[in-house]
Amino acid sequence: MAVHLRHRPGPSASPSASPRRDPAAGAAAFGAGALVALSLPPWGWWPLAFIGIAILDRLVADRPARSRFARTWLFGLAWLAPGMGWMWHLTAPGYIVAVASYAGYLGLAAAIAPGGRWRRLALPAALTVAEAIRFVYPFGGVPLASLGISQAFSPMSQTARLGGVILITWLTFMAGSALAAAWQRSWREAVLLAVVPLALIALGAVAPSGRDNGRSLTVALVQGGGPQGTHAADSDPQVVFERHLAATRLIDAPVDLVVWPENVIDVDGIPFGESAERAQVAAEAARLDAPIAVGVTEDVSDGFTNAQIVVAPDGAITSRYDKVRRVPFGEYMPLRGLLKAVGAPTDLVPRDALPGSEPAVIELPSGERLAVMISWEVFFGGRARDGVNHGGTLLLNPTNGSSYTGTILQTQQVASSRLRALETGRWEAQVAPTGFSAFVTADGEVLDRTGISEQAVPIRTVQLRDGRTIYSRLGEKPFVAAAAAVLVLGMVLARRDSRRAGRREDRRADPPNTGQPPAGPSVSEEPALGADIADMDT
Repeated sequence: MAVHLRHRPGPSASPSASPRRDPAAGAAAFGAGALVALSLPPWGWWPLAFIGIAILDRLVADRPARSRFARTWLFGLAWLAPGMGWMWHLTAPGYIVAVASYAGYLGLAAAIAPGGRWRRLALPAALTVAEAIRFVYPFGGVPLASLGISQAFSPMSQTARLGGVILITWLTFMAGSALAAAWQRSWREAVLLAVVPLALIALGAVAPSGRDNGRSLTVALVQGGGPQGTHAADSDPQVVFERHLAATRLIDAPVDLVVWPENVIDVDGIPFGESAERAQVAAEAARLDAPIAVGVTEDVSDGFTNAQIVVAPDGAITSRYDKVRRVPFGEYMPLRGLLKAVGAPTDLVPRDALPGSEPAVIELPSGERLAVMISWEVFFGGRARDGVNHGGTLLLNPTNGSSYTGTILQTQQVASSRLRALETGRWEAQVAPTGFSAFVTADGEVLDRTGISEQAVPIRTVQLRDGRTIYSRLGEKPFVAAAAAVLVLGMVLARRDSRRAGRREDRRADPPNTGQPPAGPSVSEEPALGADIADMDT
């Protein structure tokens, strides 16, 4: 069946044409990216993402590939520079390289996607594939400042149960293209583009979301408090430990589990099991008659480990999870030998964290399994999915963002916790030494969020859940593959149109000898700037 949409005729840009430099268009592209940045936490004006994408659509329409790359690179630069500002405190050179490179991913995607009438089919898919690559490459990826995070508190987040962040990303780009079509009063095209996100939002709202299994836990999150913007080298680990021990001693109600943040216990040169800190934690576990899951950094011969360890009321260590996803340039130095050879300051990370290899779960003395994502891992949907697939009935995110000034990272982490809860149909408990700590329901409601630097111990009874969402069964790969397939389809259709246009030009250049004068110049059948999709075979 063929669906025919009208488009306004107009001149088409030649792919080989040399693009003119247009400072106004460059400024508009930068402004469009800034709108997307403002849709991210901590600003959180999520509708601005659609406006920014719509402006980009207009700026790349019927432009040569070189121009599409340049304008989309500026768009990506303005989007990612503020959204990834937290990285400056980790590694300033790495921040500059990462922002410029990841903006280049988007620019390359726009250059590959056709700029003519098929761009609204291909461009959202191309940009989605570019984001999927950014999430994994290089050094394991940096899935922050993403469109998924920008839409974590919008209706679009309901689709997380279906396809996670990749699907949200694709649908957000698609919705922005629909807005661009409506802007041009291309109503049929706008409706076709908008109906997919709207339908999937509705489907996500009623899709499988796990189920209560009749069990619950009363959980206490221990936020010890203290100054923000401090580094481990400048902090006394004993002071950090004492703050959390003091906060734990404030608990006087019955609880089933106490959770401490990531690496607030730093044992020097000895195993945690032999340390004085373990004895003090065990004393609190005995007083409360509840296990305590504590974040511990231990020295090992080749570096250090970052683990969440369960201490039972009898003092026994009953379970342990070692962090798998490490922070590049924060917990380990990629390409250390090469960087050292060229004189780079590799001493910023003097020792590398050793990655764990076990499933993302810890087990309580009762036998209950909880899915664990330590800090950085919460930004990777696959870590929560791994924990749920290994029997996790509750998500835990012990984290430590105390070394970052401001709240860009912390607010994006809360948004990511909401997405992980929706993706898996599980409650989540996030706890940080200086904030933010919070509970998130399986429906994505954020509860008891603490402030920055305060000492707080939020306590809440959470429902344990089992069952699976569509996302927890399928993951993101099918949606990445689908986006890649749609991109290829758009490229094939654009090339088909180009060949047809070439044949028409050949016929006009060499008209048959009919005795009639040659026809005058005809109006190009290529669509005008931002024209509608036409002749789409479905």
